[in-house]
Amino acid sequence: MTENKCVNNPEDEINLLELFKIILKGKKTIIRFVFTFGLIGFLIAIFSEKEYTSSTIIVPQTTTSKVGGNIGGLAAMAGINLGGGNTNENIPPSLYPKIVHSLPFLKELSSTPLRFSNFKKEITYKEYYQKHKKRNILSYVKNYTIGLPSKLIGFFSSKEEISENVRKDSIYRISIDESIIFKQIKDQVTLEINKDGFIKISFSMFEALASAQMTKKLQELLQKTIINFKTQKAKSEYKFIEERHNELKKDFEKKQVILANFRDRNQGLITSRSQTRLESLESEYNLAYTIYSELAKQLETQKIKLKENTPVFRIIDPVSVPVLKSKPKRTLIIVIWIFLGVVLGIGWVFGKEWVNKLKVIIKLI
Repeated sequence: MTENKCVNNPEDEINLLELFKIILKGKKTIIRFVFTFGLIGFLIAIFSEKEYTSSTIIVPQTTTSKVGGNIGGLAAMAGINLGGGNTNENIPPSLYPKIVHSLPFLKELSSTPLRFSNFKKEITYKEYYQKHKKRNILSYVKNYTIGLPSKLIGFFSSKEEISENVRKDSIYRISIDESIIFKQIKDQVTLEINKDGFIKISFSMFEALASAQMTKKLQELLQKTIINFKTQKAKSEYKFIEERHNELKKDFEKKQVILANFRDRNQGLITSRSQTRLESLESEYNLAYTIYSELAKQLETQKIKLKENTPVFRIIDPVSVPVLKSKPKRTLIIVIWIFLGVVLGIGWVFGKEWVNKLKVIIKLI
């Protein structure tokens, strides 16, 4: 029986002492990296703009039960049939972020009037960021590094051509300035969907009151959009029935007046001709009354359906003005940049050592 023995090859082992000597040898380089990146982190932490985050928690509640389930009995007593259809036109919460990031939604959100500490009157979000917002040092650096391509595109783009095209059709078109505003709104909006059905809406801005106002507007717009989608079909049906109801009401009232006038003018007459005419008018009146009354019932039915199809949003945590800032977390920023300096400094030292060894090997060859 042969016993397998594992023999450790010293060449395959990592010599920790050798690694420590390399690090100790390049400690000045590592210190320079740490100092440089620590200084960068310090400057970013100091010049980063403050942000306040306001939030609210809502629970959308929509019915998926039989339409008129709670009041179907009372409606049946009044001769109104609510039907047995189920309402399936619900927007799943997973699509809420798509709604918030849609162009019509962002356009309306950017037009929200806000109060700022350095202005006496309200101005819109879009107007403030395009005309009045002061840029700090980091913003200038970002605009002329990462944001330079968009600035060049905006410089060469024609705003007159965009405005002319808008008149030709109903397709949405946005300018470069609007696209920048919309991207900024997307970055400031946070929509968290909990598995239990809770939806947390947050908005971050450099002023506490403005962030609360934008959160409130965001909540109202989202509720309005969902309600409009849910009730769109019911509203369309209600409008159609209402128009027909008004037409039949006028026709019924007209026939009612004609019948009453005929009776007033022909009191005491018992001729066959007058009796035939009276029966004809009464038949027309009864038919108009039957159709009108049935449509009136349908109109009431549609009113009930419209009310039941309207989603209800329960607010668990209302919007409030934040007291403490959410950003920047200065200590964390400095620590991250120092850690980055340590990692890159050690990487530089080992990389330099590897290059030196490679040069020696090449010379020997």
